Amino acid sequence: MKVPVRRFDAIIVGAGGAGLRAAIQLSEAGLKTAVLSKVFPTRSHTVAAQGGVAASLGNSEEDHWHWHMYDTVKGSDWLGDQDAIEFMCRKANEVVIELEHYGMPFDRLDSGRIYQRPFGGHMSNFGEKPVRRSCAAADRTGHAMLHAMYQRNVKANTQFFIEWMALDLMRDEEGQVLGVTAMEMETGEVTVFQAKATLFATGGSGRIFYSSTNAFINTGDGLGMAARAGIPLEDMEFWQFHPTGVAGAGVLITEGVRGEGGILRNSDGERFMERYAPNAKDLASRDVVSRAMVTEINEGRGCGPARDYVLLDITHLDPKIIMSRLPGIREISIQFAGTDPIKDPIPVVPTCHYQMGGIPTNYSGQVVVPRGSTMNMPVHGFYAAGECACASVHGANRLGTNSLLDLLVFGKSAGESAVEDMKKFPKAHKDIPPDAIDRSLERLVRLDAQRDGADVHETRLAMQRTMQNHCGVFRFADKLREGVARIHEVAQQVGQAGIRDKSRVFNTARLEALELDNLIEVAVATMVSAEARRESRGAHVRDDAPDTPERPNGRDDKNWLKHTLWFKEGNRLDYKSVKLTPLSVPTIELKKRAY
Repeated sequence: MKVPVRRFDAIIVGAGGAGLRAAIQLSEAGLKTAVLSKVFPTRSHTVAAQGGVAASLGNSEEDHWHWHMYDTVKGSDWLGDQDAIEFMCRKANEVVIELEHYGMPFDRLDSGRIYQRPFGGHMSNFGEKPVRRSCAAADRTGHAMLHAMYQRNVKANTQFFIEWMALDLMRDEEGQVLGVTAMEMETGEVTVFQAKATLFATGGSGRIFYSSTNAFINTGDGLGMAARAGIPLEDMEFWQFHPTGVAGAGVLITEGVRGEGGILRNSDGERFMERYAPNAKDLASRDVVSRAMVTEINEGRGCGPARDYVLLDITHLDPKIIMSRLPGIREISIQFAGTDPIKDPIPVVPTCHYQMGGIPTNYSGQVVVPRGSTMNMPVHGFYAAGECACASVHGANRLGTNSLLDLLVFGKSAGESAVEDMKKFPKAHKDIPPDAIDRSLERLVRLDAQRDGADVHETRLAMQRTMQNHCGVFRFADKLREGVARIHEVAQQVGQAGIRDKSRVFNTARLEALELDNLIEVAVATMVSAEARRESRGAHVRDDAPDTPERPNGRDDKNWLKHTLWFKEGNRLDYKSVKLTPLSVPTIELKKRAY
């Protein structure tokens, strides 16, 4: 089968915040840049980011990037690489001001400076008290960000391929990445997109769980493609469950609600976070708040007929504050919870929200993998940024508003690296190996041929329920062991799945089957990595690793202060050291994590 080839200097897969920021860097450098996206760029999942982007501007009170760095290292439960964290926090002010110059409509203080609100885990003076660090555009920050950067890309002549799905990464015998194969969703036509630089910005994979704040497009496409191409996935056991998803719906209620003064209450009306985090209270780190909520529910203090949620109360706030700072949240609450938060509290429950792990990169956005005795060798021509990447700045738990900062800093950094790397290597495109596209074509043939195979929808549900039941907010040794066996069974079913409804070959049935191929790679990596990590750290909390004086917060720093690497080939795990040495400041030393 002859497949058409399109050639570019750079190919970016994903048109969310990281992809758009990287594209600006590449296109404005004069490079011929293409961006592939399953949806129109301003519909990417970054649009759902509500609360803000972190930067120590100090517009409302004193702040410092070193305090931000400390909070991020502490929030990561010391699993974050301190060189990458310093790089991100020092770059924060720069990328936010750049975004402002792109036309981002931030809320303003009376002075005209960017409005900032408090967010969980962000503190002043090395953990002393909450600080206003989140730069916000009401509760629609991600929406405003996408529009500002998309318009900048239009000005820079970035070429967009909208409603295209990338299928597989192409590599040559030397391991160099040559581009991707992709399918136009409307026609089903497969095309080779060849490039000197390939950058993944495909977002998260939250749809491996049954209850998730993630959009239906968040199917781990970049991670699936990377895993099939021999790239390991890093720290996949660490998933953030956002404390406040609408009970029964999973729709996100931003942490900015608590930043504006919202209070979590149990069935007794008690502000229970005072017992779990006496200093930060409702603005403790997300994993701490989520576990506190689940504990309240498990101990019988949940609300509602089934006592299976708690309440987020902002009825004490001035309605003008709610209408100006949280208009979208009021709308979400009315539509999905049937509650007007001006009058009644919002029913909320922890919901899968964000993957801390992903494709391993350095802080320059270059994908780095083990090679021989060296742990961090760049894969020539391959870059990643945003939620699909693992720099690692979030470690075992991400602080709120650091995700939008991550995609700005590392989207720009990955773009800069690609520009510089292309100056060092030959300008001509390399020849594509004859078998480079065979894998993609074989997958499509398999899906068409296996019409009597496992049902895609039912298999996906089995995967999601397995992940939800065996790998949730609290994790149990026996459930994790069972989960590993069960997820491997589901993976076998995925391999046998096909398009059973002939009338739906295009579009949705085939796309859902291809997305499931990616989701299952992420699910297996998550379950296997979680079962293997025999400690509690950040969002990964096991019943057999409790908090003790010898193991603060359940951490085992002697044996487990290391990153997990999962390889698809052989379903094997490897590990690499956490970088505890920052770029220019003293190491932030290990200690018990408390708020």
